[in-house]
Amino acid sequence: MVATDTRPSGTVLDLAIEGMTCASCANRIERKLNKLDGVNATVNFATEKAHVTAPAGTDATVLIDTIEQAGYAAHLPAPAHDEPAGRTHEPADALRRRLLVSAALTVPVIALAMIPALQFDYWQWLSLTLASPVVVWGALPFHRAAWTNLRHGAATMDTLVSIGVLAAYGWSLYALFWGTAGTTGMRHPFTFTIERMDGTATIYLDAAAGVTTFLLAGRYFESRSKRRAGAALHALLELGAKDATVLRGGVETLVPIADLTVGDEFVVRPGEKIATDGVVVSGQSAVDASMLTGEAVPVEVRAGDHVAGATVNAGGLLVVRAMRVGADTQLARMSRLVEDAQAGKAKAQRLADRISGVFVPIVIAISVGSLGFWLGAGQPASMALTAAVSVLIIACPCALGLATPTALLVGTGRGAQLGILIKGPEALEHTRGVDTVVLDKTGTVTTGAMSLHAVHAAAGETADDVLAVAAALEAASEHPIARAVARAAHGPLEAVEDFIALPGLGVRGTVGGRTVTVGRPRLLDDAGMPVPLDLRAAFDEAERRGQTAIAVGWDGSARGVLVVADEVKPTSREAVNRLRGMGLHPIMLTGDNEPAARFIAAQVGVADVIAGVLPEQKVETVRRLRTDGRSVAMVGDGINDAAALAAANLGIAMGTGTDAAIEAADLTLVGGDLNSVVDAIRLSRRTLATIKGNLFWAFAYNVAALPLAAAGLLNPMLAGAAMALSSVFVVSNSLRLRSFRPQKGYWSP
Repeated sequence: MVATDTRPSGTVLDLAIEGMTCASCANRIERKLNKLDGVNATVNFATEKAHVTAPAGTDATVLIDTIEQAGYAAHLPAPAHDEPAGRTHEPADALRRRLLVSAALTVPVIALAMIPALQFDYWQWLSLTLASPVVVWGALPFHRAAWTNLRHGAATMDTLVSIGVLAAYGWSLYALFWGTAGTTGMRHPFTFTIERMDGTATIYLDAAAGVTTFLLAGRYFESRSKRRAGAALHALLELGAKDATVLRGGVETLVPIADLTVGDEFVVRPGEKIATDGVVVSGQSAVDASMLTGEAVPVEVRAGDHVAGATVNAGGLLVVRAMRVGADTQLARMSRLVEDAQAGKAKAQRLADRISGVFVPIVIAISVGSLGFWLGAGQPASMALTAAVSVLIIACPCALGLATPTALLVGTGRGAQLGILIKGPEALEHTRGVDTVVLDKTGTVTTGAMSLHAVHAAAGETADDVLAVAAALEAASEHPIARAVARAAHGPLEAVEDFIALPGLGVRGTVGGRTVTVGRPRLLDDAGMPVPLDLRAAFDEAERRGQTAIAVGWDGSARGVLVVADEVKPTSREAVNRLRGMGLHPIMLTGDNEPAARFIAAQVGVADVIAGVLPEQKVETVRRLRTDGRSVAMVGDGINDAAALAAANLGIAMGTGTDAAIEAADLTLVGGDLNSVVDAIRLSRRTLATIKGNLFWAFAYNVAALPLAAAGLLNPMLAGAAMALSSVFVVSNSLRLRSFRPQKGYWSP
């Protein structure tokens, strides 16, 4: 493959890699790249990318050639906006087709082999016809990977699967064409005797096809999980504006965002996204910056203030001068934070691959040793071959292929019933050692929506009258605070005339013949309606708690103060108590100000609070906690939480949050109830324990039967029964997860 790198030498380089089948493939490529002088590479199996730091003068073709010499394909990735929409779905879709076809052919093969009543004359030849496409085409990914491993002197589960499948298939062909298995009326009776025998009357097509199909199922679910690993980056990139209205020579011109350059001035109308990071040249408005801060209250901006790309203009007309574009923007930096954090998490080795690195060579050695021993002992060649092939067949990981997929299917299925979505095996592994739970505030502990908390009326006024007048005026505004006030009103609202929005200050209009002003105290002071001391005290108390207060006045006097704030979810305090009951330490991490954060934390019982942090600071905080030896679960819902969710040992996203947060997390809670975090961790740990138990027993059956096979004492039907028993045990053990129940007290399915 030919590729050129036009980027400056000495900078970091990302390469897309194709052909990896397991974590050991990623490690092999990483070792090859790191052998090059001055090259420091990290290969991410989940995202199928190599992140390379190369010295000055290094050509990308050298790196690509090194990867291809290791048996894999590599190329420079296309820019995000040029990536074909369906590309990320191709591997999973191809595996799905291979799985469905293989399953359809395998089911009758297994049924014929396991149920003597179905074994009509020449049934063995029908089994051969059905099993051959599965072994040749269905198992092709395993054969291809095994061949690649063989060329580089390595052994993984793919090696064991390929050898086992081909051994079972090859021996079946030998028994059918040169043995007695192909004769008319051949049957597979069940006998449970241990004796040395000639295996040329027995076929193993059900084992060859069954193992292939089971392993394809596991590979498909793994591929689906990997596909989601990069979805967080796409979700973040989709948030940006696609076009910008640029001022050139006093004329507004709509241009693609890619054509925007530093220094360009562009217009942002109410409701539009700000195209890129910049500074306000003219205009005043409220900007919804929740994607950065996670807070529901818009930020008031005016000339000279900095704004970030992808935030939303919620108020007046703005003219912004671009200060950063492309990869330098805050949104692009957030995307890189997510990708870097995911790369750090993808280094866990698969347990089966680690074991197979030792297990596969041992099995092959035992098989060859058995053949040589029995030939040297003067036994017939057919008996010696039976012993050698039996070793390979009994070691073929039939139950191992079921161990992870069945537990994952049952566990994730039960989780889905409870509103807990688990992405894959890695997510389960991360729950094991969690001891610290970092909670985002807005949308996680709180509802994330502004609501009216209190109405303070001046002397001579009632709270209902003050609210009714203010709500009538605010109903004409789209500001989040205004919407909260309008929603709190009781009964029909009066009509509003001469409505005026004053960006950064408030609103003014005529309600029932009275000129009403709602907004900051300064706005009322300028209108000759100073706020009295008692209302000032209510205003100051709200500010001290981190709440938002607005004043209401008409007919020359201030009439009241309305307090608006984010609201704590009813179950948050109970959830925090339950987390403590599991031995977990809760910490609140928020972009909100210190007073507001402390006020909310006190309501739910969280003592440790880290406030006023931006997305990159959230990531730094999570990494610092991990450096201090803590295993961190991060719970969040906002775009600003995505990188921190990916950086944590375990990322848990609230399903009521943004797509970016959901895609970056390991677990997603469909509802917004923080109580579900406890049950998500409990279910994940139980599913992980089931997978580990399945893996242990899957290997235990194989290891226990190997000595019998090597001694030539393994009756083929006994071997088949043992293999079936191990599979039944694994499936039954996994099905126990269906009995998982959430802790009582708040919800049951």
